[in-house]
Order: sequence, then C-alpha cells, then structure tokens
Amino acid sequence: MANEVWARGDAYEAYVGRWSRPVAARFLQWLAVPPGRRWLDVGCGTGALTGTIMAAAAPSEVTGVDPSDGFLTTARSRLTARFVTGDARALPVPDAAVDVVVSGLALNFVPGPAAAVAEFARVAAPGGVVAAYVWDYADGMAMMRHFWDAATGLDPAAAALDEGRRFSICSTGALSDLWSAVGLSDVTTRPIDTTAVFADFDDYWIPFLGGTGPAPGYVASLSEEHRDALRDLLRERLPRAADGSIPLLARALAVRGTAA
Repeated sequence: MANEVWARGDAYEAYVGRWSRPVAARFLQWLAVPPGRRWLDVGCGTGALTGTIMAAAAPSEVTGVDPSDGFLTTARSRLTARFVTGDARALPVPDAAVDVVVSGLALNFVPGPAAAVAEFARVAAPGGVVAAYVWDYADGMAMMRHFWDAATGLDPAAAALDEGRRFSICSTGALSDLWSAVGLSDVTTRPIDTTAVFADFDDYWIPFLGGTGPAPGYVASLSEEHRDALRDLLRERLPRAADGSIPLLARALAVRGTAA
C-alpha cells in the first residue's frame, strides 16, 4: 500500500487546498457565528479554513491545531493566527476554552474520529458551536472519484486506498451519529457544493504528482509505464467544457451541534 504523506503544504495546496476555500466560505455562512468569538480550527492544515475565519468571521482569537509541522509552516507563512502542533484526539486546549470548534476536511484522517469529536465537545464552552465538514468522497468529490475509478480499472488493488471506500464517516448520517454520541445537541447536517474548475488536463493531473495525500501517494508508488497509462486513461475520460477546461463537482458534507 502506498504511504500517505502529509508534509508539503505547497503540494497540498495545488492538489486540493485551493478547492477547499470556497467550501470554507459557505460553511462559515451556514454557521453564522456572531463576531468576537474564540475559534479553534482542528486539523487546520495549510490554513484554508483558518484564513477564511479571519477574513469573514471577525473572531476575537483563532488557534489552529495540526499534527503536520510542514503544513503549519505553510500556514504560518500566510496567516497571523496562532498555530500549534497537536493531535485532534488530545487537544492542547483547556476545557470550555473556546466558543467555536471547527474542523475542515480532516476528521476522516484521524484514527478513531469519535475520540476527536469528544475532544471538540470538551474544549467548547457551554452553548458553543462544534462543527466540521469532510469531502463526499463516495459520490460528490469528482476529481477523486474519476481518479480512483480509473486507477482501480487498471489496478484492482488500488481500491484499498480509495477514500470513498475507506471513510465510512463521510456521510451525513455517520457525522450526525458522531456528534450526538458525545452529547452535542441541535445536531444538523447539510451538503455544501462548489465546482472545481481545472484550466486544462495538466492543471488536473500535475497535482497528483506532488506526493501529498492518498491519491498522489499512490501515483508516486507506480512505475513510469503504469503512471503514464493512468494519466492517459484519465485524459480520455474526464469531461471538458467548450474552452477545454474541466469543471468537476466538489461536494463537502457538513455537521454542526451545540455544546452542553
């Protein structure tokens, strides 16, 4: 199995970080948190959601937590928020210390996500908002769906890496159950749709060569001949607009609840 590397912030940005910002903006609109609140962004990565909070939510303070020092280096180079290396299952934050806990596109990568959600509830002040979103890998994240369908067509063993198969929590029902199980109330879920528009095939394919994430890690493990075959199959299959661009659905699934 290919190794999953989460270290290079620039590679992540080119691969999927750039598509997460429109989702982050719509997520914050849905939360509608009043200004002046204390925010914690868990699994903040390169800072896509953190930066959107700073720009759109008028927070009194924002802290980002992530286990990847490489991602945090990228986040610190762009943003003035406080960033801390840490594990979502053991947050370096006191009880009831923040008003809003959010996590964007990270929860499914945490081993034992229920422990992470329990931590979200622990650090949220009474009445605080606890919310997250993940990609709809099975049906709604088309750039990855096209990739894994092509990859498994050439190599059935690639199915073991497909996020749509691996991450059962990436559904509104599973997210709702996780939130309710730790005592959060008023739990609601919703899809958030945006469109990832790739300028051309190279704009789609080259980020898969960056090595950061499950699909790029898989590509890095391939022989040159196999990699070229996968590239050519994707070039043949991907839909194109009249101008040669490749517009693909990018759907996230969001959940929110209220801390006791």
